[in-house]
Amino acid sequence: MSPSARLNRLFAADGKCFDVAIDHGFFNEYAFLSGIESMERAVKTVVAADPDAIQLSVGQAKYLQRISGRQKPSLVLRIDVANVYGKELPRHLFSEMIQNPVEQALSLDAACVVVNVFSIPNQPEVYHQCIQNVCAIKPACEKYGMPLMVEPLVMLPNEQGGGYLVDGNIEKIIPLVRQAVELGADIIKADPCDDITEYHQVIEAASGIPVLVRGGGKASEEEILTRTYQLMQQGASGIVYGRNVVQHPKPREITRAFMAIVHEGATVEHALQILKEENR
Repeated sequence: MSPSARLNRLFAADGKCFDVAIDHGFFNEYAFLSGIESMERAVKTVVAADPDAIQLSVGQAKYLQRISGRQKPSLVLRIDVANVYGKELPRHLFSEMIQNPVEQALSLDAACVVVNVFSIPNQPEVYHQCIQNVCAIKPACEKYGMPLMVEPLVMLPNEQGGGYLVDGNIEKIIPLVRQAVELGADIIKADPCDDITEYHQVIEAASGIPVLVRGGGKASEEEILTRTYQLMQQGASGIVYGRNVVQHPKPREITRAFMAIVHEGATVEHALQILKEENR
């Protein structure tokens, strides 16, 4: 079965997508819960902002899918849990999928599933687990027409980055993105590189597979809007932002500004004006 039917639910008619990720509670880190302490409230807030999709875990997807009516964001289901984000790494690291992930995604009416591929310095076992996860899930995704989003994530050494910090070295991002494509990804969710003007190389490495760019850590309004505009101009198919939405004082308004850039090609100045007008 082709995944195109669900891809059509995930991407708008223009082929673009803004996915708001609020699955951070899956990873057992206290700092990740800022802005999503109440998941029911967080989901309602994001739904009201009307992005294309919301990324949730299997235990929290109910808050989206029990909302009545046809006009609501599509569900992107996070299917792997890991313990690699702490400032101090535990003795045993893992990245493990939930059981029967595609069946659970189907029962929740997900439009897509997402799984990580971690590249962490001196942690080849975690990388191996991630490759095994992708190889294990791909046949079931093909069988049931479930789009597979792969998240290649190049991380800094823990002693340098202190947990959830990424390495923007394009020479590390490109081969991991290409490997994800070679393994059968239908969508790539990748980090921005240090020099945004080089991001077209990441798009090229994806070989025609749509690339959604991660937002990473919290940034100022002008910084994140500028980065978003530059990434879209480089050929990205959309964005996946979490903390820059749910930790913003006006999640609905910043979402509208992002949507204008992603779907309308709005300039940074226009997006800032949208935000300014909405804040009145």
